[in-house]
Amino acid sequence: MFKRLPGDEARNLVTTTPDTAVVFRPAVVTTPAIITIVIYTWRLLAGLVRAIWRHPVAVTTASTPATLALLYDWQTALLLSTPVPAGLAAWALTDRASFARWVGYRLLAWWRLVWVYRRHWHPVMTVSGLGRHLRGRDYLPRLDKVTCTSWADTVTVRMLDGQALKDWTDRTDHLAHGFGAPSCRVTVARAGRLTLTFPRRDPLATPLPALPIPAAPTMGPIEIGKQEDGQPWQLKVHGTHVLVAGATGAGKGSIIWSTIRALLPAVRAGLVEVWALDPKLMELSFGRPLFGDRYAATPQECADLLDQAVTVMQSRAARFAGLQRSHTATVEDPFVLVVVDEVAFLTAYQADRQLKQRISAALATLTTQGRAVGIGVMAALQDPRKEVMNIRNLFPDKIALRLDESEQVDMVLGDGARDRGALADHISPVPELGAGVGYVRLETSPDPIRVRAAYVSDDDIRDMAGGHEPGHHMPADGGRAA
Repeated sequence: MFKRLPGDEARNLVTTTPDTAVVFRPAVVTTPAIITIVIYTWRLLAGLVRAIWRHPVAVTTASTPATLALLYDWQTALLLSTPVPAGLAAWALTDRASFARWVGYRLLAWWRLVWVYRRHWHPVMTVSGLGRHLRGRDYLPRLDKVTCTSWADTVTVRMLDGQALKDWTDRTDHLAHGFGAPSCRVTVARAGRLTLTFPRRDPLATPLPALPIPAAPTMGPIEIGKQEDGQPWQLKVHGTHVLVAGATGAGKGSIIWSTIRALLPAVRAGLVEVWALDPKLMELSFGRPLFGDRYAATPQECADLLDQAVTVMQSRAARFAGLQRSHTATVEDPFVLVVVDEVAFLTAYQADRQLKQRISAALATLTTQGRAVGIGVMAALQDPRKEVMNIRNLFPDKIALRLDESEQVDMVLGDGARDRGALADHISPVPELGAGVGYVRLETSPDPIRVRAAYVSDDDIRDMAGGHEPGHHMPADGGRAA
């Protein structure tokens, strides 16, 4: 059945053959030339006003030499305009950081806005399904602002009315490929507005050497690596628990040893104790002198050490009850960090059922009641499934290193983390490129942060353990012990 079409009538349909699309003869309205000229002139003026309003610096920079040439002559325009680029070039050569901050990144942002995002905005929004075509009109999300940093473009977008965050997180691949970026991360700026982050390069592509041991005792946040934006990666260990998940060779040891290295002055001052559970016998045993008698390798020893930690926790809770609600590390009550490598071997793969239940109960007790009295747990594992680690939700802070499956990302970091850009399953298996690289989701922020932990070599661990005397505490100010 034919539908009456605007500007035509059903009787004017010229073909209805099966293999040919329906063709109709549209109505043609002849527009006077003067109206067309007025419309295009109005569009030109509106575009000039809009360009001046949006890019006053760029328009002034481009128009000033032309204005001088018209008012005087080209020699005068060249003479007056030369000092500006010469001064900028001298600034860039003498102080690249300040030039990039005040001039370079602004020019780059303008260029990226015009050449990359505005030029491709319409087709990318339409093809990805984020734009809508209703009643003959295109409705597109609004491109508000582009800013550049040393490694990424940050694009501020105003969503269409009725759109939700999930509409965009489901299309991060479309956006990344559409704008020529390796990935895209989506975060909420405020109601109705999103921030899209498109990396231009990977600042974490090269391994980081071991960081210097802090000069003064500290319990955190401790620096153990670098964030994607170039800022130090500072990890909180006192007052929380940390779960580290990653496949074999993903760099779990880098996080564990960088943490111990940053805590070393506090350990020597007696403000921190590191208790090590090392069922694999290949990771923490390398620095065994650092742990003294707080080291366990066999499942029975691990269960006994965890029970001992629970006893310390309950003893402190009994003493602190009614007096204080948070822990302050002292030599009498130091912060205890229980480090468990390959925790799945103790909680899931252990053949002795009673021992497995005993270990799981102790870990659950520590992670639910320990942080208020100065007992923290850092556990590392390869398989984050619930049946392997059924207490993973008791860890407030989580780190996902390279994972084998995309579904495992949300298992570690929580629902929706991968949609917001935590592509832990895309991290390179090449050690030089991907070892120690991961995504952190903190208790206080749902947005994952890409980081890389420093690599602590065997020689670094030997140096750390070589100068350590278990039970001998240095004063917190670094002086000699009495």
